[in-house]
Amino acid sequence: MILSQKEQYQEQLNGIFQALADPTRRAVLARLGRGSASISDLAKPFDMALPSFMKHIHLLEGSGLIRTHKEGRVRTCALEKKPFAAVETWLSTQRVIWEGRTDRLEQFVTAGHDKEDPE
Repeated sequence: MILSQKEQYQEQLNGIFQALADPTRRAVLARLGRGSASISDLAKPFDMALPSFMKHIHLLEGSGLIRTHKEGRVRTCALEKKPFAAVETWLSTQRVIWEGRTDRLEQFVTAGHDKEDPE
């Protein structure tokens, strides 16, 4: 099945927001914001088995938020910036929509209040 660009964009956003929904994955992203790190370094602060932690890494990598590469026995993770731009674009669009709606609601309420208050 071939997805349209819009469908691909929606799928990308779904994966990103799914990845961001978990506090462990958000903490990993915050740590990677300071620079690349090995899987073992990323896993240290968390009280979970490495296979469980790797599920988080795979989901982050699958969403495109991080990339990993292996040198010898060490797998290193780094942030990918492009997916964050997609989220920022989506959030900006939503902000414009909701600000417009709240502005119209405020105008409606103010106009209705002025009609009821004949001073």
